[in-house]
Amino acid sequence: MKNFKVTTLAGLAAALFCITAIEGYTQTAQPDMSQYILTPKPADTPRINGARVFGVRPGSEFMFTVAATGKRPMKFEAEGLPKGLKLDPETGRITGRIKKEGEYTVRLTATNALGSNERDLRIVVGDRIALTPPMGWNSWNCWGPNVSQDKVVEAARAMVESGLINHGWTYINIDDAWQGKRGRNGAIQPNMKFPDMKAMADDIHALGLKLGIYSTPWIGTYAGHIGCYAETPEGTYGWIEAGKHDENYFISDPEGKINRYTNYHHGEYSFVEADVRQWAEWGVDYLKYDWYPNTCYHAKEMHDALRKIDRDIVLSLSADSPYADAPVWARYANCWRTTGDIRDTWASIRHIWSLQDKWAAFKRPGNWPDADMLVVGQVGGAWGEPLHYTKLTADEQYTHISLWSLLASPMLIGCDMAQMDDFTLSLLTNDEVNDINQDPLGLQARPIWENGDLVIYVKHLEDGSMAVGLFNRGEQETDMEVTLQQLGLRGEQTVRDLWRQKDLTKTSDKFAAKVAPHGVVLVKFYPGNSRER
Repeated sequence: MKNFKVTTLAGLAAALFCITAIEGYTQTAQPDMSQYILTPKPADTPRINGARVFGVRPGSEFMFTVAATGKRPMKFEAEGLPKGLKLDPETGRITGRIKKEGEYTVRLTATNALGSNERDLRIVVGDRIALTPPMGWNSWNCWGPNVSQDKVVEAARAMVESGLINHGWTYINIDDAWQGKRGRNGAIQPNMKFPDMKAMADDIHALGLKLGIYSTPWIGTYAGHIGCYAETPEGTYGWIEAGKHDENYFISDPEGKINRYTNYHHGEYSFVEADVRQWAEWGVDYLKYDWYPNTCYHAKEMHDALRKIDRDIVLSLSADSPYADAPVWARYANCWRTTGDIRDTWASIRHIWSLQDKWAAFKRPGNWPDADMLVVGQVGGAWGEPLHYTKLTADEQYTHISLWSLLASPMLIGCDMAQMDDFTLSLLTNDEVNDINQDPLGLQARPIWENGDLVIYVKHLEDGSMAVGLFNRGEQETDMEVTLQQLGLRGEQTVRDLWRQKDLTKTSDKFAAKVAPHGVVLVKFYPGNSRER
């Protein structure tokens, strides 16, 4: 990074985001990106992070881990917990079941030897779950079809050991390639790579995390394993009956007479309810349901099956949901993909970006149009081993995370978390940026000004403040500005740089900054407009 002589606040704003590109990545290289870190390290004093609102259905199993940074040991308290819930003061985990619908405001406190921090959590017991975008990890973009129980458990431990859990990251999601054959209960059983799904789920829950799984309403999955449908009432599959598979029941036919592409269709016999019961018994919390194009019937079928169990399982549809059916996705799914698979290139980010604005009307708590996974850190080669460091430059990674936060997209890490470098960790543990994604109002940012490759996105926040992203999609560093008049703000506002977690200036007029090519300046204007006049 260049050395800047900063003498004014405007100069500081210019310096913050002039980050040069890294070139010449090799397949296995992990470059030293420490010079591009903007996020300050968490203080030793307690700070409660993560979601401020949590939804659960009456009678469903409740599990919420209070995310908090600060020096351990730490004690947790919760004042106003509804009947049926209890808090473990050592771990900060709230568990139990609530039978009665309603809203409850719980005062959380985290205390260590250096101080304490308080924050409210609103628990909403009703028909909707996933009241903030899910935050977690998915196996596909690093391990692809080579995922295994050991790798999933390793990811869960890394989420805890890296401290990501203390910033609100929650889900550990298995993607495709866990499936074996159907068992006597009619449900898909795991293959040899997953010797004990129930024990794995229990271990992940014991860490304070949640488990996700993958399936499809097709005969077979993209990776060549069985889906929720079959061509026979017994739930048998042609390539398995013919012995054309490996030890994990992946289609393996050297003669080429059977290939996985012929199974990309819906079968006559549904095993959805049997599979859902099995997932509930294992303790699954999240389902990625993957086929193309998404169909209304199969989304409703899965939604209805999930509602018959006493466990809240987030339903996430993939991939590339048809826009004309948006009201259907909003009715039956918690998340749905708005695009095909992401790649770790600037061209992929720009393409996905171009598809997002039209979905804003359907984004709300419990419904999250999904721009796909995060391609930072060590990811696989489209997708699977060997791993390589993301091809995105530092600026492009800041744009990636800033945009996903403003869009209120689900945030699912795609890298090998066991190899996470300090720069990648800094991108994922900035609580002020994550708070933009997790804002309880649940709105998607919209562009308020655009000129060629320059665009300004604005997101209203629950406390009345506004998050503003100044994006430069072009190839040259550019001066950009936004006025209070454009934002509709009155009076003096403080402009806070969210990546540096630092107030930059106070203004009653405008804010200006230099924005690097493919880069962003992400700020918050506060306190916003008074609601009293």
